[in-house]
Amino acid sequence: MSLTIPSPLVEADWLENHLGDPSLRILDCAMVMQTREDGSIAFASGEPTWHESHIPGSAYISTGEELSDKTSPLNMMMPAPEQLAEAFLKRGIGDGTAVVCYDRGNHAWAARVWWLLRACGFDNAAVLNGGWRKWQAEKRPASSETTSWPVPETFTINPRPQLMVDKARVKTASEAQDAVLIHSLPLPLFTGEKVAYARPGRIPGSKHLYCESLLDTDTFAYHDIDTLKARITGAGISKDDTVITYCGGGIAASANALALTAAGFEDVAVYDGSLSEWTADPDLPMETG
Repeated sequence: MSLTIPSPLVEADWLENHLGDPSLRILDCAMVMQTREDGSIAFASGEPTWHESHIPGSAYISTGEELSDKTSPLNMMMPAPEQLAEAFLKRGIGDGTAVVCYDRGNHAWAARVWWLLRACGFDNAAVLNGGWRKWQAEKRPASSETTSWPVPETFTINPRPQLMVDKARVKTASEAQDAVLIHSLPLPLFTGEKVAYARPGRIPGSKHLYCESLLDTDTFAYHDIDTLKARITGAGISKDDTVITYCGGGIAASANALALTAAGFEDVAVYDGSLSEWTADPDLPMETG
């Protein structure tokens, strides 16, 4: 029988105890932030770093190269489920397997891959709480060996389009207030004090919950579930709300979607185009202050 993932977040002890399970697939999802000459930000593959040292038995997967829609003018947009299934199959992921994703930062890249799996209907997956930084700080096993798994016969797709919403849905949510919009980036970007996209500020009616505010700054892990719930509700989000998270391009938003799901919030979606798409349309309003 395949290993059953117990929750959206798994602890390092749990993962270390299951290293070597034949049905377990571990994905290093890290991307590396780079600053261009013009000051803009880009993200490159984290595979070279993975080759140097990683969790034993893990494989690297690139959100930018393998799990994004290359036909879209926007970066990192979710591709067709069939493209995702093909990429996951190449990593040995399919029916009867279990997946743990991790990255080397604030969980956002790992959460993105986890969210894409969920959007395809694959639920036996989780994110490693604390990621590589906590794993390394605790001096857990590391390896530089390359791992490959046999390609499974099937990756059954059961699409959940409601998990990844578009601009039209967000416009309705902003105007009709039939969903809570969550801005997932730092406060200066929310207020418009700092500008990183075509226009400053936030989508009108949004609440603010910076994804890294949900992490313990000492361990890099998420706070315990009770603290997560308290911080989420403190941001004005109720368990009964329909929630749509957004950021610049759907990555930090995925980290908040992970935290909300781990805390028991059930009606959660990510705005895939986020501010990269919204701010580029001059007909769509923005709020500052």
